[in-house]
Amino acid sequence: MQNKNTTTPVSKAVIARLPRYYRYLRELFSQDILRISSGELARLMNVTASQIRQDLNCFGGFGQQGYGYNVKNLYKAIGDILGVGESYTAIIVGAGNMGRALATGTTFVGRGVHLKGIFDSDPDVIGTEVGEYTVLPMDKLADYCREWKPTIAALAVPRGASRRTAEQLSLLGIKGIWNFTGEELSVDESVSVENVHLGDLLMTLCYEIHAKEQPDEETED
Repeated sequence: MQNKNTTTPVSKAVIARLPRYYRYLRELFSQDILRISSGELARLMNVTASQIRQDLNCFGGFGQQGYGYNVKNLYKAIGDILGVGESYTAIIVGAGNMGRALATGTTFVGRGVHLKGIFDSDPDVIGTEVGEYTVLPMDKLADYCREWKPTIAALAVPRGASRRTAEQLSLLGIKGIWNFTGEELSVDESVSVENVHLGDLLMTLCYEIHAKEQPDEETED
C-alpha cells in the first residue's frame, strides 16, 4: 500500500496497526463520542500521540488543529483504507476445530467480509452443519470458485495438505489466503497471504510474563 500523498510505500508495521485503530474508533462511535484528540486516543490505546499522528499522516492526516479527530469520519476513512466496504466474500477450507470456530464466530461479518461456504475432504464431516453452513466436499471447490468467485480463503487444513491446497486456491482465482495451518506459505505474487502463527503469539505472551518476573538489575556505581 502506498502513501496517499506520495509514491512511498506504507510500512507493514503501520498497516498492521490500522485494524486496531479501527476497532477502538468503532467502540468510540458506538458510544456516540463525536471527536477525540490524538492524546486521548493514545491513552486509550496505550501508545503515543506522536505514533498515532505519524501513522495517520501516511494517509493524509485527518486531524484538525485544536479540534482533534472526527470519530465518525476517521472510522469511515480507516475502514475505506482497509477495504471494509468492498463486500469481499470468503470461504473456509478445512472444517476441523479452527475452521468451525471461524465459521461460527463474528470475525468475518464484523469486518465487512461475507462468509459463503466451508469445505472439507473428510467423508464423516461432509454434509454436517457448522452454524448456518453445510460442509461441502473438496471436489466441489473448483466449480464453486468458478461460479461464485470468492475473494478470500481461510485455510485450516492439516499441514501436509497446506501448500498443495494454497496453490489450488491460487489457480482458482482466490486473491487472499488467511493461513491457519502453522506453515509459512507463499504462492503466486498476485495472491496475498497472511500467515497466522498462534504459537508465536503464545510465546510472546510467555516472554512478557517471564520478563516481568525477573528482578530488576541493580545498577553499579
